[in-house]
Amino acid sequence: MTFTAPVLNYAQLAPMLIVLGGALIGVLIEAFGPRASRHASQLFITVASLVAAFAALLRVRTQSSVDAAMGSVGFDGAGVLLQGSILIIALLSVFLIADQENFTALAAAVPGSSEERESLQLDLRVTEVYPLTLFAVAGMLLFPVSTDLITLFVALEMLSLPLYLMAGLSRRRRLMSQESALKYFLLGAFSSAFFLFGAAYLYGYSNSVSFAGIQASVVGGSGNDVFLLLGIAFISVGLLFKVGAVPFHAWSPDVYQGAPTAITGFMAAATKVAAFGAILRIFYVAFANAEWQWKPALVLIAIVTMVFGSVVAITQRDVKRMLAYSSIAHAGFLLAGVIALSKSGLDSSIFYLFAYGIATVGAFGVVTLVRDSAGEVTDLNRWSGLGKRSPIIASVFAFFLLAFAGIPLTSGFIGKFSIFSAAYESGSTALLIAGVLSSAIAAFFYIRVIVLMFFKDPVEDGTSVVIPSALTSTTIAVTALITVVLGVFPAPLIKFIETTAFLIR
Repeated sequence: MTFTAPVLNYAQLAPMLIVLGGALIGVLIEAFGPRASRHASQLFITVASLVAAFAALLRVRTQSSVDAAMGSVGFDGAGVLLQGSILIIALLSVFLIADQENFTALAAAVPGSSEERESLQLDLRVTEVYPLTLFAVAGMLLFPVSTDLITLFVALEMLSLPLYLMAGLSRRRRLMSQESALKYFLLGAFSSAFFLFGAAYLYGYSNSVSFAGIQASVVGGSGNDVFLLLGIAFISVGLLFKVGAVPFHAWSPDVYQGAPTAITGFMAAATKVAAFGAILRIFYVAFANAEWQWKPALVLIAIVTMVFGSVVAITQRDVKRMLAYSSIAHAGFLLAGVIALSKSGLDSSIFYLFAYGIATVGAFGVVTLVRDSAGEVTDLNRWSGLGKRSPIIASVFAFFLLAFAGIPLTSGFIGKFSIFSAAYESGSTALLIAGVLSSAIAAFFYIRVIVLMFFKDPVEDGTSVVIPSALTSTTIAVTALITVVLGVFPAPLIKFIETTAFLIR
């Protein structure tokens, strides 16, 4: 028996390797670095890793080879665009994470214990959130470029496990934060099990775990169709869980509310880009010729997700839970691009993911600034009159809400218009009608918050807006600027995506 050394294209794998290297350096700093300079060192390494990874990604775009790891990782235009979106969103999110007020000083301490109080008094602050962020980003980068089920599962666990921990790092409302982390972990474990069952069924159907092999079996019709149906169903459960589609959304509101707000923004934006990248690849490549088997069910899930997310969001009195249900509705909108199964569906999905991710990071960045003496305030009743106390911050938040609603001159309008156009071209009329109606419903609760901020009098136990740090200000300003530019001048990015985005088949 001879051993054949694997052939790896390190130039194409460089973005992921750089991020993983930065994460390992962060672990070493946390273990051996001086406590006084630990935070600054971690922040520098994290930002430098993300910037270096993005620079390496720009070189990958010029590479002619598409196979980076013996058929397990493949680079194409769509994969590079999705990875670039993840890195940009992650960098902006790190600027929010740099605000240490959001995180507990010692995550391992029992909430309310003497150990926790002592760590706060002595400022024995740990900085494990930075290497955890980089590990999660590395998994996200691998997720949309995986070309077989085993690599896809590894990427799924790589991005999920750090997020389970990060969700429990909130400085305040520690029990709620840890409860949300536990819920996320348990439900995530179930979804991973479903994914593995699906992979096993697909292997039994096609005798292959690669997307190309599964596609070839679907085209040839050589396997057992029952295995194919079960495989598609179980794989879909695992992937739809990550994007919060109904009925796999139960974790989303609790985790969004309990996790540190900076982590919530990171999860809501970057995870959705990575997960939908994987969904697009597997449905556009592996399951493309089995459209008749999965499209009706996915159309139903998309419609229910849109309507449910928009309707339930109306009843929420917590701004983070409202944004969670808004995220669920947006997952339904994005599923329209998957269902379109066309080049325009792919292009519009990538644009929508980037635009939505940027606006989401900015919105949660604003939420981190609204506080009282006890910390962040997410109760919408106490946001009453915020526009009179802090007109600039309230105006920026209102602008992000208008982008979520799809109001013209924002990136959200261009994103929704393009993705609904793709759905219409594919013949999904019911999906289009449900999407438009859900958008109208969603506009109601977005505008309700705007009315609350600008046309209501401040309450006695209201809130104030803290002066943001330079990094937080940068994140909010950049995200707002991108949202405006993509709403007013979307043509350059749309054209770039149209000429660049393609999937290896």
